[in-house]
Amino acid sequence: MVPIRYQVHNARQRAAVDTIGVHPPNHPDFAIVHNALTLRESILEKLTSRAWRAGHRLPTERQLSVEFGLGRSTVRRVLAELKDKGFITQTVGSGTYVADGVGRALSEIAAAAAPMATSPAELMGARLVLEPAIIALVIGNATAADFSRMEECCDKGESASTIEDFEVWDGRLHEAIAAAAHNSFIAAVFQRMNEVRAQSEWGMLKRRSATPERRLDYQREHRELVAALRDRDGIRATQLCIDHLTRVRRNMLGY
Repeated sequence: MVPIRYQVHNARQRAAVDTIGVHPPNHPDFAIVHNALTLRESILEKLTSRAWRAGHRLPTERQLSVEFGLGRSTVRRVLAELKDKGFITQTVGSGTYVADGVGRALSEIAAAAAPMATSPAELMGARLVLEPAIIALVIGNATAADFSRMEECCDKGESASTIEDFEVWDGRLHEAIAAAAHNSFIAAVFQRMNEVRAQSEWGMLKRRSATPERRLDYQREHRELVAALRDRDGIRATQLCIDHLTRVRRNMLGY
């Protein structure tokens, strides 16, 4: 029986569908497929953010199996796909490593997604419209766990040793805020926004504009926004969100 295709929300997951196969949520194999996609995305995210660079040794198959709730055979299948695409290499008796040509492999993914490319100016315009607009939903629906996740993102961002790592946690904070609205459509939109933030043009502008002083400003603004959300102060949270995004746009784009 040919499996029914289940909707996926980003280019990388769409690319993985033919390799792994995707079933609807009520299919008995859905959890396995979902976890396999999560494993693949987790590895690609670490490669894209450069948390793992060429030569870095990946966790063992056993460790990945335990962490992602997968059988060893499924872990091997995910790793085999990534190896075929040039992201990793495997040496019998030694382990799995990030390939020397990982940069080229990532560039090929970016090139494949080029028709969907969004400029930094377009992204900031969309963020200034959308992010303040969801504050009311976040205020109404956020749970204690949501606020803990936001605080964790702030903590990780503040302890990041590079602007690239800070940018990862900056993006995850905004995604966590969107997730706190508990609306699947909004979550999908913000996931797409973070994909755009992973584009090289955005990263270049962020590195160029993010001085130590500005990073401290961003960190303070993040904390103030999360505090206002936790206090269920919609008016203050909305204004803080607008002010923060306006500052980011001015620093990055000059207006």
